[in-house]
Order: sequence, then C-alpha cells, then structure tokens
Amino acid sequence: MSKGPFEEVKKKYVRMALESGNTSFIARKVGVAPKTLQTWVKLYRDEIESDMEEEGVLPLSENSTQSDLQAKYDHAMKLLGEKELEVALLREQVKKNLKG
Repeated sequence: MSKGPFEEVKKKYVRMALESGNTSFIARKVGVAPKTLQTWVKLYRDEIESDMEEEGVLPLSENSTQSDLQAKYDHAMKLLGEKELEVALLREQVKKNLKG
C-alpha cells in the first residue's frame, strides 16, 4: 500500500465522495475510475467518517433526508461565515500593519 502524498490525495477524494454522497460524480470530477474510488472508499471509510464526525460533518448518501441536507447546508454556512470573519480580521490587521 502506498503511503505519503498519494495516500492523502486518495483520502481527500474519499472525503469528497462521502460528503457529497455521490461517488460516481466525484470520480468523474477528479479523473479516476468509479471502481477505483469505490475501492478507496472501502479502504478509508472508517477513518474518514471518524474525522468527519469529530468535525461535526455528516456524510451524505442517496438515502439522505431533507433534514440531513439542511444540516449539511447549515454547517457549510456556519463554516463560510467563520472564514469570512477570519478574512475580514486578517484584512484589518494587514491595513494596520501597512499604516504603522
């Protein structure tokens, strides 16, 4: 089994597949065979789902309910808001550093 950067890329693709609930779409998007991505999902599912659970991120599937989708959306909006605040604070700090 390969280790290192390639393994991290595979895990990233597995996470994308689990978060989206659509392995075939992600496989096409990243340019790997669907069967290859399915194999990686089998290998890394437990590890990636554990990481996602720690972060409060829910995996989606074709059986996801509307409330699952809403929870996923709400979480994404919360993260986006946090990132926008972080960017605003960093911009303010850069302005202060340039003036002073």
